[in-house]
Amino acid sequence: MADDQQLVCRDCGSTFTFTGGEQEFYASKNLSAPQRCKTCRSARKNDRMATREMHDATCAKCGAACQVPFKPRPAEEGGKPVLCRDCFMAERSGGGSMAA
Repeated sequence: MADDQQLVCRDCGSTFTFTGGEQEFYASKNLSAPQRCKTCRSARKNDRMATREMHDATCAKCGAACQVPFKPRPAEEGGKPVLCRDCFMAERSGGGSMAA
């Protein structure tokens, strides 16, 4: 296992530890070393999520009104079925099928 590395956050300038285990994980995913500390990474993620534009849609499975972070396209334009969060999570965990 690689030795821990001390890195400097590009946003706040604080030093943070990039552990040997994290280095192995990043290498296995072919990722470069993080440039921000965990606090600054979380803050950036929250900022991106807060400014995300949401679009109205109707769930293709249960028919519920929902909002999604992309502009849904009609099927005749090559769009895919839109699922509400509950149906999406059920599909993701193998709890159902969209086949008709």
